[in-house]
Amino acid sequence: MTLTSKPAEAEPTAAALPGAADVVQRARHDPDVAGLGRGRATVFVAPALVIVAVFLVFPAIWTLYLGLLDYSLTGATAQDPSFVGSQNYTDALSDPVFTKALYLTLLYVGFSAVIGQNILGFLLAWYFRTAPRAVRSTLNVLVLLAWILPGSVVAFLWQALLDRQNGSLNALLHTTGTAWTIDHPMAVIVIFNIWRGAAFSMLLYAAALNTVPTSHLEVARMAGARPWQQLRDIVLPTVRRHVLTNTLLITLWTFNDFTPYLLTGGGPDHRSETLPVYIYKTAILGGHLGYGSAISLLLLLANLVIAVFYIRLLRGGDDESALRKAERKARRAEAAVAS
Repeated sequence: MTLTSKPAEAEPTAAALPGAADVVQRARHDPDVAGLGRGRATVFVAPALVIVAVFLVFPAIWTLYLGLLDYSLTGATAQDPSFVGSQNYTDALSDPVFTKALYLTLLYVGFSAVIGQNILGFLLAWYFRTAPRAVRSTLNVLVLLAWILPGSVVAFLWQALLDRQNGSLNALLHTTGTAWTIDHPMAVIVIFNIWRGAAFSMLLYAAALNTVPTSHLEVARMAGARPWQQLRDIVLPTVRRHVLTNTLLITLWTFNDFTPYLLTGGGPDHRSETLPVYIYKTAILGGHLGYGSAISLLLLLANLVIAVFYIRLLRGGDDESALRKAERKARRAEAAVAS
């Protein structure tokens, strides 16, 4: 009796398996890769689209519409607003109070967010890497408290700190009678925003520093690289995208920050009146909704310009190229040590 063996099933070869190029090509021809179908996919994203439309798109369109009207909260224009076109925008751009508020806003964002929060947050994160656990835990709690407390509560504490007669700062410096919020209003709100907002930058940079390969730092240290050289050649190229992302977020948040009003009220003599405070005084306190809406749209356009600028910087390089560059420098340092 002759036994005939069953032919073994052919194992799939690499050529038979779908490659990445095949998957990408298939996705181009069939956008429904997940297999949900157009109807189910629409139902799946509908809640998010509704939220975006209600809370973002509609307010932006309504602000644009109000900016084209001579519309106030009281008076004849409240009952019968008239269409004025771009007059509100031209009036705002020619208003010296608006241009001063824009200038002060740029100063406020530049010194308190782009420079202050970035540097202080990074230094805290860098220090916490090697700090004793007790010191790290204590400072973490103190820094985070400034960030998580409500703005009204923190502003009240700073008012008590800066009070002219019984303030803690004047008591410590023996400068009783100095009115800090009147004599130095911009410095007060800049330092306040640095103190309050550095916690977010610290948390983001602490997570980013964990991605830096410790072997590269060790090799650089063995090669005799100083801390600032390690920071320049290894750390910063690796966390570049984190720095840009953090700068984008804190810039937009600070650009729309209303907390300075709780400290100085925009005064004295408009010396600390940033754009959000100016819009509030114009639209709500002054009742000029049309003019205030036009300024709000200009503020929105400024935010878009800033966002596009940072996004272009983010696309200019990636973490992989930065990491490869850091690896090359680490290998050169290792070769120098070996020789």
